[in-house]
Amino acid sequence: MSTRTLCFELGVEELPAGELKGMALSLESGMCKGINEAGLSFEHSKTFWTPRRLAVVISGLQEAGEATTSEVLGPPVAAATDNDGAWTPAAIGFAKKQGVAPDKLIAISTPKGERLGLQKALPGKLAADVVPTIIETAVGQIPVSKRMRWGRARHEFLRPVQWLMLLFGEEVLELSLFNLNSDRLTAGHRFHSQGTVSLERADDYESVLKAHHVIPSAAEREAIICSEVAALAEEGETAIIDDSLLEEVGGLVEFPVALRGSFDPDFLSVPREALISSMREHQKYFHLEKADGSLVPSFITVSNIVSSQPDTVIKGNERVIRPRLADAAFFFATDKQTSLSSKSERLTGVTFQGKLGSLADKQHRIKNIACAIAPALNADIDIVTRASGLIKCDLVSDMVLEFPELQGITGAHYAKHDGESELVASIIEEHYWPKYSGDTLPSTPEAMTVALADRIDTLVGIFGIGEIPSGSKDPFALRRASLAVIRMALDSARDMPIRTLLSAGSEQFDTDQIANETVENVTAYLLDRLPAHYEESGIGVDVLRAALETGSDTFGDIEDRLFALVDFMGSELAESLAAANKRVANILAKSDAELGSIDLSLLTENAEKRLVQALQSVSEDIVTACSTGRFASALEQLASLRDPIDDFFDQVMVNADDPALKRNRLTILKQLREQFLMVADLAVLAR
Repeated sequence: MSTRTLCFELGVEELPAGELKGMALSLESGMCKGINEAGLSFEHSKTFWTPRRLAVVISGLQEAGEATTSEVLGPPVAAATDNDGAWTPAAIGFAKKQGVAPDKLIAISTPKGERLGLQKALPGKLAADVVPTIIETAVGQIPVSKRMRWGRARHEFLRPVQWLMLLFGEEVLELSLFNLNSDRLTAGHRFHSQGTVSLERADDYESVLKAHHVIPSAAEREAIICSEVAALAEEGETAIIDDSLLEEVGGLVEFPVALRGSFDPDFLSVPREALISSMREHQKYFHLEKADGSLVPSFITVSNIVSSQPDTVIKGNERVIRPRLADAAFFFATDKQTSLSSKSERLTGVTFQGKLGSLADKQHRIKNIACAIAPALNADIDIVTRASGLIKCDLVSDMVLEFPELQGITGAHYAKHDGESELVASIIEEHYWPKYSGDTLPSTPEAMTVALADRIDTLVGIFGIGEIPSGSKDPFALRRASLAVIRMALDSARDMPIRTLLSAGSEQFDTDQIANETVENVTAYLLDRLPAHYEESGIGVDVLRAALETGSDTFGDIEDRLFALVDFMGSELAESLAAANKRVANILAKSDAELGSIDLSLLTENAEKRLVQALQSVSEDIVTACSTGRFASALEQLASLRDPIDDFFDQVMVNADDPALKRNRLTILKQLREQFLMVADLAVLAR
């Protein structure tokens, strides 16, 4: 089987670093999918991206696919000839359409009987013929945030496309896109390479570009950046290399060169978070820390050129960062001229949501909610009250207006400057935690209380006015808020009823401000988010549904049931008990009889007597186990009923002719189901 390497490169003007990876992987996925669908095989594919190019190299691609056979079916054999054995018009017409004589047709067996037909040999597709179309489709499917046009043509892409390079081995395949024709030409580094670069073979793609100062592999560029940045840290220092910043910087350069600069140590009086934000978010610099975690008045930038005068490049970067740091220092000094508490007056002029009032209104509601739930979280109400009156105040500070990502962090600094305790300051910062899935939870009961109160107010308020998330529309980040509530409640308010928690929020609104059913709606929403919370644990939705069917009203109780069920599902008894529960549920669902208590005098069969006796022997232990949260123990007790249950269904006719017997046996099943429902609805788990 003859194979070659395929190389396609889309040359563009500088693409945004944040979109490079997704675009390149989409191109690779589209090409590989199209090749597979064409019946062609290949060994492996590799994706490359830099600010000026998206490329895919596919090695070991078949030149031609395997030949296949296709069956074409015609009329039924019975209708192919007449009584004299002559071909009918249907058979003649079918043969003519296929371009053969009728006697070339054969009988082909089908599920609907024998049909007249023809087997056609189809040659495999040629890669050179199908690849251009495959690439055209793949390019058209690349996700683009905002399309633009250039020149007089009406072609659209994220940035103007400059060249197309398409090689199959040594052969140029013809492709026309964006008013350009494919060639074997690519481009080296914008400054370190002159003119176009001709590629003789697809296999040479990486080596040729490297020879012209382009590192096409993103992973290799990032490795170089890591190595060079780390090497510039002096003894006792550590260069902080954040993965997301590393990926972004790697997408800004084609030939990375790390350089170290410095800034005035006087700026270290500014909160470190503001300095780091200035360096990282605005300039894409890596910062350095000493062993004690304090900032070093230096930064590391990654250039895209090998400069003959690196000192000039460094000084240029130092001139750029100084005004940013000076702004941060100015805002910090200006904000400290007034106390954090005095800034709360300005919150009245900032709208949280049109129907829910200002940030001052929200701050007041959070304080009341936090005080209401504080005892359940073992939080100091006085501390909670003090901190709740200071949260959100930094949102009107100059620092946060310039650096929105520092909300909470800035407030903590100002609180400490005003003489507030470390605990109050930490609450102001941590009430925004967790900021995303997997983020750190607040570290103290007081911070947890205020953070939970903040999310409850948002969920209840926004749901209460009917702004429920739909599709990708979630402007108030209610999905993230709900997952945060679940995590915090499981950590610190496991035994607090969900509706009680939410009612503390609904009580802060006027009766006509939010809908009457808000608490129920938010409760349902939180429970619907549980699968997302437990997704990483590998817990199936059915197992979660089985636990929720009990009507449990605390997150801790739900989780205890859930984990007990997960362990139980790994036992051999689980499947048979789940099937029995489903059978019981189905039988009871078809009955409209009023069922009371079991009449022992009506137990006529040994199997039903044994089941009733077994039920009575474990019922008290099950109740005790469930009331103390020992659901695994309760499941063990229920598991002991498997044999009596199996014997009951094997030997007892539930729908007896005698109405009294039938009602009594239904009552046995009802009590059996009630025992199981004390732990979970196993019927949900039956296959």
